[in-house]
Amino acid sequence: MKKKIAIFSTGWCSEILSQFLTGMQNALADTRADLFLFLCYPIYIDSHAMKHGEMNIFTLPDLSEFDGTVIFGSGLNFPGIINNIIDRSHSAGIPVIMQGGRHEGAYYIGSDNYLATMEMCAHLEEEHNAKKIIFFAGTVDSHDSEVRLRAVKEYLSKQGRQSDLLEVHYTNWENAAVTRYINDFVAKGLELPDAFICANDGLAMECCISLNNHGYKVPDDVLVTGYDFIDDSQIFDPAIASVDQCFTEMGEAAARLWSEADNGTDKNEQVIIPCKFIPGESCNCYSYRDSDKIRRRVGRENFSKRSMTTYFNRKLNQIDSTVLSCLTFQEFLQSLRNLLIENHDYEGDSFHLLLEPNFGLSIYDQNIKLKRTGYSKYLDVLYSTEDGITYEDEQFASKDLVPGYNSEGKNHLYVFLPLHEADEAYGYLIFRDCMEKVENHFLQTYQSRMGLVFDKFRHALSLDLINKRLIEVMRRDPLTNVNNRIAYDDKEKYFQSEINMGTNPDFAIAMFDVNNLKLINDSKGHDAGDSYLIRACRLICDVFKHSPVYRIGGDEFVAFLTGDDYENRDILMGEIKDRMNPYSTELPLPPNYVSIACGMASFDSSTDSSIQDVYKRADEDMYQNKAKMKGHS
Repeated sequence: MKKKIAIFSTGWCSEILSQFLTGMQNALADTRADLFLFLCYPIYIDSHAMKHGEMNIFTLPDLSEFDGTVIFGSGLNFPGIINNIIDRSHSAGIPVIMQGGRHEGAYYIGSDNYLATMEMCAHLEEEHNAKKIIFFAGTVDSHDSEVRLRAVKEYLSKQGRQSDLLEVHYTNWENAAVTRYINDFVAKGLELPDAFICANDGLAMECCISLNNHGYKVPDDVLVTGYDFIDDSQIFDPAIASVDQCFTEMGEAAARLWSEADNGTDKNEQVIIPCKFIPGESCNCYSYRDSDKIRRRVGRENFSKRSMTTYFNRKLNQIDSTVLSCLTFQEFLQSLRNLLIENHDYEGDSFHLLLEPNFGLSIYDQNIKLKRTGYSKYLDVLYSTEDGITYEDEQFASKDLVPGYNSEGKNHLYVFLPLHEADEAYGYLIFRDCMEKVENHFLQTYQSRMGLVFDKFRHALSLDLINKRLIEVMRRDPLTNVNNRIAYDDKEKYFQSEINMGTNPDFAIAMFDVNNLKLINDSKGHDAGDSYLIRACRLICDVFKHSPVYRIGGDEFVAFLTGDDYENRDILMGEIKDRMNPYSTELPLPPNYVSIACGMASFDSSTDSSIQDVYKRADEDMYQNKAKMKGHS
């Protein structure tokens, strides 16, 4: 049986995360072990509910089912979440390895940012005479960012140049924070520093773009450096001078450290990987590496990437249109399942989409709630294939994580992504062996679009149901529970449209006026009058079982006769007259007294051009019947 290692991270650092995972896979090639990556995409400016909904995926695994935990701290800077994972790992009795930050109770894998930053500062000063520095930091609680900042401060302190660190600006890893800072900086007319040192390459590239938007050129007017040495920064113009943290080597070291801990032979509680400062065009060093060669390679690859992106976007649009065209929850389930069965080239032969069991129920009843922390014991299987084999059961125990999981065979990487709206859990997705999708943010796009379309469908269907219920209330007579005047007017419009098109529909209008309502109201009260109306309405509905009945006034009812009721209209009209009491004004009236004046007219295409023609004849027939009934009283 294979070992199982749970890995926790956010996906915004996708390139360095994929390097780290590749290193782990390389080191575990001769060990039978699967990696289970619990991945999400929260950002610091998200609402608390949105961040909670994203990071809820970290609660999914029962760590007692695992052999080890790895936290990729370079992408996960939420201390409370990290402490929770470490505590759960300790309770499960498994080793915890923390990359990028030191935490009590966890083995530590890190890179020597400090020495590499010292090297960077010396290079900027000795090679380019760059002294005045502004530092774009990440977050206050980011270990990597704070080590880099400390190294800058201590380098300047050793040179007696503490004041040359003009400012430290915390960006919370948000690129837009750099743009806002530089816009404000330029608006104030401040003098540029000699260099901007940025806590990662994304901030550095944003810095270059923002400066360029204000007419400043990098490196001619100011130098810029970053960290992580990601692919995008290597082909950027100018190529970013950066610190390579050697994440592949860190991943290999993490796997070796886990193996030692798992075997009980651990000797080291920490492993430090040396970093390398690599000069580049953004610090005016054009000879250290051939950035143009890398750009040409990427240019050749862009065609296939563009084709894949086009296909991917088409697939997402297809999911949107398929889901949003569904009118019921059952149609939604079947349509999306059919779409994935017919075309899962992007998702692959090992892909799973699991839904909270209350997802569908909550659409039809707003009192039914979705889970906000954790996942239900059993989830509904919307779609599930493992190695192309379909999971047949309709429900799946969430503690088992992957439907159809095989603990034998070759090693795999499983990636778990949350589906949610704010802090309400919809379910989760599982991709397998998808390193390139981790790296290029396709997983984030797929997850966010799928969550959005589920959310839109859920709210659209809920709103549609509410509207239908409101319309039903608006069209229903509250006393007798038959259709009201609004519903009758709609029915008239429908049949009038049929007449206008010349289809000559077969129908008749039967009209009813309840006799002696005022007499009963005056002698016995309005409650008795209401009961009398209900009895009269019930008689009409009992006779005309297959036709809609409408209350169009206080004591007036109409039935639209079609089908069997139309064919038997004369017999039925006779039946209703036989079942009612004779007209009378003598008090007291008999118990369960019902007396109704009735009239009927059928549509005649040779003479009738409108519904009103039929209605008037039925009305006249009804009043003739009322006069006749009164004449026999």
